[in-house]
Amino acid sequence: MAAGSMKVAILASGEGTNAERLIRAAEKRSDIEIEVVASNRAGAGVLRRAESLGARTWVFSKAQLNGGSVAQELAAQGVQFVVLMGFLLKVPGQLAQAFSGRILNLHPSLLPAFGGKGMYGDHVHKAVHSALQEGLVNETGITLHWVDEEYDTGAVFFQARVALDAALDTPSSIAEKVRNLEAEHCAREALRAVTECLSLS
Repeated sequence: MAAGSMKVAILASGEGTNAERLIRAAEKRSDIEIEVVASNRAGAGVLRRAESLGARTWVFSKAQLNGGSVAQELAAQGVQFVVLMGFLLKVPGQLAQAFSGRILNLHPSLLPAFGGKGMYGDHVHKAVHSALQEGLVNETGITLHWVDEEYDTGAVFFQARVALDAALDTPSSIAEKVRNLEAEHCAREALRAVTECLSLS
């Protein structure tokens, strides 16, 4: 690892398309290293994607997360920054505190709208669609925010928006619009967050 570089961990529970983009983007940087890609699901596609790119992977349980051993292991590995990309478990207080100001989460809406417990993936897009039909919203987007001890309440780092059409959009088309925003922005903005932390360290 190059002197002055920052070790990053990615935590994810799903297929890992955004994690893959982040790994590929980080490979082009000498100052950032993806130290480990970790998941609470042994069958998660993100693990296969990460392994195919040569990244080290790790599977942990909910009990290990809540018991503090995940925070301890990340610290032992020298991890300095954590990115959550499709990670579905609540981050416990000890992990949020251990990486305070250095743990970033991707959420598929414009927080604070459509955040909180149970609001992930298609649940978000269906809720956005319902609100669209009721005339309550006319756009959606993505949010990268700093993680605290509650669901989706940390300070916003970055948002990108996309317009919606009540006559045309469905939950599926909304999901596709959000995925397009993720593909365009997430890896770049996550690396920007890491870079800004690196400059402060």
